[in-house]
Amino acid sequence: MVTAKSVNQSDLCAHLPGARAIDAKKRRVERGCRDPQLTESVFLAFLLALLPPGKLLLSIDRTTWKRGKSPLNLLVLGVVLHGYTVPLVWTALDHDGNSGTVRRIQLVSRLLRALPAGRWKGLVADREFIGGEWFRFLRRKGIKRAIRIRKNAVVDELRVDTWFGDLQVGEVRCLAERANVYGEVMPVVATRSPAGDLVAIATDLSVWDTCVLYRARWSVACTFGSVKSRGFDLERTGITCPDRLERLFGLVVMAWVSCLRVGVWHQAQVPIMVKAHGRSAMSLVRYGAEQLCNALRWNLTGLPELIRLLSMPFHAPDAA
Repeated sequence: MVTAKSVNQSDLCAHLPGARAIDAKKRRVERGCRDPQLTESVFLAFLLALLPPGKLLLSIDRTTWKRGKSPLNLLVLGVVLHGYTVPLVWTALDHDGNSGTVRRIQLVSRLLRALPAGRWKGLVADREFIGGEWFRFLRRKGIKRAIRIRKNAVVDELRVDTWFGDLQVGEVRCLAERANVYGEVMPVVATRSPAGDLVAIATDLSVWDTCVLYRARWSVACTFGSVKSRGFDLERTGITCPDRLERLFGLVVMAWVSCLRVGVWHQAQVPIMVKAHGRSAMSLVRYGAEQLCNALRWNLTGLPELIRLLSMPFHAPDAA
């Protein structure tokens, strides 16, 4: 999958070793996505071993696309590391559109069994992830929240855009006292983006931590982009069965996180070139994928070192 940069069965077959017929290799790929041994606990054990010690920032979001008329919809919860969200648990929704409160609670509960709330620095999420029952669940579990709310949400009997309608671009303001948000009493921090959008965040964190940590929510968009069109071309899969889609996503995540792990390590050895416009020439995932592909194809003597590296945890985010 790393060398093919695709999840499409035809693309994968060309990269499988051996001289067997194409049809035989296709059946081998199909069996891999149907293997009942590829359970959530298997993927989660591998991913948890890569996490650094200490508190971790979590992020939750969805990625969706269509295969013909079939909507494919994945709800993903992961940890923010090195500018990405590393998926830890996920579930395939059987419908298009937003996730429901029950599915979110189930997903968070599954991760809490392996990663206790004491390890969570907080949870960041966008405007989809709101609601009284959801907010109360997070509070009961001891999870600090930094969740964007809609501008028409009512906070202490006034709409958010009424409270913060005169806010200027770049200005940050917090309600002087804790406000009632979806039945929960908590601070609301607001700012206005360079594009002029009002960003209001219901939070349990300080104003400074809220502003810093909420920016990390965009890391999940980087992850989705690098497993889809800019990486493993997830949207080309013909799999629509939820169980098989979850297994396939798990395999993609394992390949993707391997590229990220190698990229982080190689960046420390040979930094990525920065172009004249001030941005890096490539992402960490692509940087690692190049090194891993080269080792898998040509540099077999260096492959054992990379394999050993893949079993080592990431360093702490603060040192990134």
